[in-house]
Amino acid sequence: MKNNFIKQTTTYIAAIAVTLGAVSCSKLDEQVYGSKSVASASTGSSTADLNSVYGQLNQLSGQYGWHALQVHSTDELLGPTRGTDWDDFGTWRKIHLHATDGAHNQIYDTWNGLNGALFQATLVAEKSTGAAQAEGKFLRAFFASQVMDIYGQVPYRAAADGPDKIPAVKTRSEAFDWIMKDVDDAIAALPNFGTGSDMHKANKQAAQFLKARLLLNKAVYKADPKTPTAFTFAPADMDQVITLVNAIEASGKFALSTGYWDNFKWDNYQKSTELILSRASNGPGKATQTGGNTGVTWATGMGTHYNQSFSGWNGFTTTADFYNSFADGDQRKTAELAGATEIHGFTAGFMAGQQYKYVDGKKVEVKDRSGGKLVFTPDVSLFFSTESKGIRTNKYPLKGDQLGFNEENEFVIFRFADALLMKAEALLRTGKAADALVIVNNIRKRAGTTALTAVTLNDLIAERGRELYLEGSRRTDLIRFGKYNDPVNERPLKSDAFRVVYPIPNQAVSSNPNLKQNFGY
Repeated sequence: MKNNFIKQTTTYIAAIAVTLGAVSCSKLDEQVYGSKSVASASTGSSTADLNSVYGQLNQLSGQYGWHALQVHSTDELLGPTRGTDWDDFGTWRKIHLHATDGAHNQIYDTWNGLNGALFQATLVAEKSTGAAQAEGKFLRAFFASQVMDIYGQVPYRAAADGPDKIPAVKTRSEAFDWIMKDVDDAIAALPNFGTGSDMHKANKQAAQFLKARLLLNKAVYKADPKTPTAFTFAPADMDQVITLVNAIEASGKFALSTGYWDNFKWDNYQKSTELILSRASNGPGKATQTGGNTGVTWATGMGTHYNQSFSGWNGFTTTADFYNSFADGDQRKTAELAGATEIHGFTAGFMAGQQYKYVDGKKVEVKDRSGGKLVFTPDVSLFFSTESKGIRTNKYPLKGDQLGFNEENEFVIFRFADALLMKAEALLRTGKAADALVIVNNIRKRAGTTALTAVTLNDLIAERGRELYLEGSRRTDLIRFGKYNDPVNERPLKSDAFRVVYPIPNQAVSSNPNLKQNFGY
């Protein structure tokens, strides 16, 4: 509801302010990162400084900011208006319709968050030595790659620069080369993936994953976002992607998890064999883990109805076309999970049809606010929907006795199945369709769905959607496949090609003369 949104927004902004200002020794004075005055900061070499940069990964896991821009702009998710609920001044609608401008609140907040993290990572990367420096370079490369991907320009201020120096701005192509240097340095210096707390830190395989993702999208990042056309993927780049994923496989650290939901449910930090890099939550069963509240509760609570248990905000839904792209029986679509479904009634994946909850151990139908049956239906309108319209999402299933903001679920940043699908795409783009088919069918077999007899690029982007939905890669994937601007259920017309990047926030453009507003905005 709108009132909930206001309260949540206030909480979110407060949390970001704490993260950027008080968690470490660093003090960030001004919020418009990339502008003239970014921060006065500590040396950037202490453990506290490095931990603070890791803490910035938490901004990826909420329903705002990065997640909103990466997910709401695609066919995976939308925020429908429900009478007087959930209009939120068009915040979600504008993202889904590709109708944002430099004044949009989520564009501004995401810019500040990512660039603030980038600057903190720069302090560590440039003022520390040894292992800390390698971690700092990886984290700088990660955050810089997100800024490059979303905005097409990357502000940069060296750690040694004075606070009054106006940050330089790297073009997308320049940023790509700079980021790749950091990634190569990280690969050379970082240790292999470990266990326990080490699984939440930069490691060699995470750096190899990041490099593979960058190379897979190199054709996009080297193109002019003013006039994006069909991209040419250099065979040498694709070969490197294959080599990098082969190295991740050869480490012997990862394999497809036996069950798909082992990668996301409350014990994924124990059960998953796919988490190359994750962000720990601090739920009650994880006293020895580091991290904070990663916010994955929102992945369920933003969609669940007020009368479900736990009570949600009855907001976000998937689109009908995306839901219908899953075959019946696909475990990624809908699954009942022991330890959860029989306690609170939620299915993992998508929640469709009549909804249930358990009262005194008995399964009962959930009612809507008028007393009728609560039945979630695929049809949904971005502009006006009743309270039951739209299929709800549940990518991070919550343990039955942890309904609230005390979840144990790890937030997934890099996952082995994604690496395998990147390899399959690189194989397909270099004419090795048979080898790509083997990978795709292994993924589908784990999901409990039928094997394909052949695989095309259209098949591959569809499979990436089903395997990786709500993990933050859909926008980038659709751009690479030339499909981002295509119509979807609630965006009936093709959007302008220049919208493959978002606008630079107006406040940032006005405060840094080196920034130029992106074409079309």
